[in-house]
Amino acid sequence: MAKITMLGTGLIGTFYTRTLHGLRSRDRVVNVYSRSAERAKAFAEEHGIPRWTSDMREAVRDPESEIVVVGLPNNIHREAVFLATEAKKAVLCTKPLGRTAAEAREMLDAVEKAGVFAGYLEDLVYTPKTLKSLESVRKGAMGRILWTRSRETHPGPHSAWFWDPEQSGGGAVVDMGCHCIEIGRNFIGKDKRPLRAFCWGATQVHPISAEDHAIGLVEYEGGAIGQFEVSWTFRGGMDLRDEVAGTEGTIRLDHFLRTGFEMFTAAGEGGYVAEKAESGTGWLFPVGDEAHALGYVHMFQDMLDAREAGRAPMETFYDGYVVNAVIDACYKSMRSGRWEPVKLDVWRGREFRDMNEISGIRIVSRDLPGGAKGENLSTAPQKTRPNGAMDPKAGKASERPKGKKSPGGAPLKAPKKAPGRTQEAKTGLGKGVGRGATGKAGFIVIKTERLPDGRTKRILKDKATGRIIERIE
Repeated sequence: MAKITMLGTGLIGTFYTRTLHGLRSRDRVVNVYSRSAERAKAFAEEHGIPRWTSDMREAVRDPESEIVVVGLPNNIHREAVFLATEAKKAVLCTKPLGRTAAEAREMLDAVEKAGVFAGYLEDLVYTPKTLKSLESVRKGAMGRILWTRSRETHPGPHSAWFWDPEQSGGGAVVDMGCHCIEIGRNFIGKDKRPLRAFCWGATQVHPISAEDHAIGLVEYEGGAIGQFEVSWTFRGGMDLRDEVAGTEGTIRLDHFLRTGFEMFTAAGEGGYVAEKAESGTGWLFPVGDEAHALGYVHMFQDMLDAREAGRAPMETFYDGYVVNAVIDACYKSMRSGRWEPVKLDVWRGREFRDMNEISGIRIVSRDLPGGAKGENLSTAPQKTRPNGAMDPKAGKASERPKGKKSPGGAPLKAPKKAPGRTQEAKTGLGKGVGRGATGKAGFIVIKTERLPDGRTKRILKDKATGRIIERIE
């Protein structure tokens, strides 16, 4: 039985807690933290959690818990991970690991120095269809992988902090590109080093400073290309699709929107349909088991089983670091309009060649210092290659972000918009509550979304201050 501290009570915290309580029938969240004491108490009551708090340190240091799950805004990940390592607790962190590669590297170094188990909660590589497809790729059914394409698009994220680049680290690329990049890495092969990236991005619809639509290419060692499209401007729900092309075959996956479950209703059910669904009437695309379809079930099974077995999980903090490095290159490309190198000051590609089948999931097994295998993941950093390794102190002065910095070194300025005309958001959508519509006095409605508990959340922008907030009705 695993006893867990849950940091975060938003949508992701809800999915995580429901999955953990229903997965192996023996794992329990014993303490929950929220920045709002009222929300922490309500969440604890709803999910049968014995303790709650608005003090993060108190939650992490709960003597009964042994695992800390981080489901917080991106700008708080570093603080949460550092608290967990100080308390010598195993830590599982949601995606993206950091706002930048530098921030992710700090967290990677912290867990390795502390010798604690650490897992990167990238759920979309654990979907049942993805795991089955990866197994086919590893058995050679596709031959050599040449190209992957991953698409995640929807009307926009569910909490105000996503829309603020100072808290999130960017826009659609850091929010959803992290999913797509790691999906591509898994299919192409984690032993293949990402070399360079090209990315277009712009603010097309929403009244925000970050990009709400982006398309990118990532070139890997050996010539394979990973392609992604991410958007907060797509209408009609959440579209999750992946494609893989090899010398001997192809794969096409639809995970969420077109899954074979379609329903028409003129009356509606008056409640939640599926994540990011925009309507409760007309043609709907419900999901039978969202937690399973989105990979949460297999993800936590792997994480908890790996910790008990003394092995590394399929997704580690190192994976999160590599993804952040690719995202950094994408943002740099958006500003320069050119291909930009992916700068990794630590490359461990060869460690990914030893693949073992454990519990029906292909897991990466790493040898620890002295030939041991186990929970202590404090692998000493290997020497980087001379052809492009980045200095840990952030490289050339001309490449360092300017302006105010976060404690983790992340630039707090929003990514520059790509060249191109920014479109004005249309008004009047959804009877006055659509994107860009004027809501309550003094606010612009960025997005309206139905929550799993049936309540409605609105993301609002204060016209006077530019501050983005959320309200639940």
